[in-house]
Amino acid sequence: MGSALEARVRAAFRDRLQLLKIPGKEDDFLPPACHLLAKRRELAEVERALLAKKEEFQMKMEELQERRQELEHKEGQLKEAILKFDKFLKENDAKQKRALRKATEEQQQASQRGAEAERLRPEIARLQRAKEKLQRRLAAHKAFPEYLQKVLEKSEQAQFGEIPELIGRFQTLMSTQASLAQRELVAREAVEEEHARLQQYVEESSNQILQQNNRVAELQSQLDQIRTRVLEGESNWIRIQNTAANKTLELGQIKLAALNLFQMVAKHRTVPADVAPDDTAAQLYVVQQCIVDLTDILADFRKGEPTYLPQPERTSASQLETQPT
Repeated sequence: MGSALEARVRAAFRDRLQLLKIPGKEDDFLPPACHLLAKRRELAEVERALLAKKEEFQMKMEELQERRQELEHKEGQLKEAILKFDKFLKENDAKQKRALRKATEEQQQASQRGAEAERLRPEIARLQRAKEKLQRRLAAHKAFPEYLQKVLEKSEQAQFGEIPELIGRFQTLMSTQASLAQRELVAREAVEEEHARLQQYVEESSNQILQQNNRVAELQSQLDQIRTRVLEGESNWIRIQNTAANKTLELGQIKLAALNLFQMVAKHRTVPADVAPDDTAAQLYVVQQCIVDLTDILADFRKGEPTYLPQPERTSASQLETQPT
């Protein structure tokens, strides 16, 4: 925009200069001051022309701006009108669809109501018959309210003020009776259950007692067997003690006999002095040596050879203990 304006100003300035150009012959006779004044006048005229062009251009720009704003305003109004028209069309279309849908729904509902009415007609007839039946029963039971009213009048101290109170009391008594009957049934079932449990406990206890009796019998039999074995053991112990006593007596007799033999040998022979009176083995060894010597002497005597009584060797007590019996 600025370059176009500048080009137009330059073109107007050139045109203005061409219009104000003085013939060449006159220019040759004018002084420089005149030329300067002429140039200044031309420059002022050019500036005035430029200013006029600027004002004209400014006015045109303002007109263009106003026209542009007017066009934008009209464009906005047109868009708004288009949007409103589009909205109107959409709303109209939606209303039409809703109207059609509503009409369809109403038609369906009407059909459903008709079908429901057709379906309910037998039910209505049945309810009508039930109503007539109840009315007949009401007429037949009409005497009962009168009877209840008389009962209220004859009740002691006007205990019940109205018939509903009497009926409520009757229903309460019936409910109490049913509750008591239920409790009695529950109690009876509980008693039967406890009786069954008691019977089972008695049977189990009897079985346990029988098992314990059998166990006691087995233990008694084992006790008798143990007592028998104890008696046998005591008898064996007594027999062993008797046998030990006999053996001890026999051993004492043997030791006494060995001591007697040792003493008899000691009377005729020299025996070791370290033989103890209770050392039966050493005593028997001395007796054995004596018997061996006597046997040898007897053998020599039988051969007719002179015999002499050899002196027994003196042996220590330790040697006698180590020699075999």
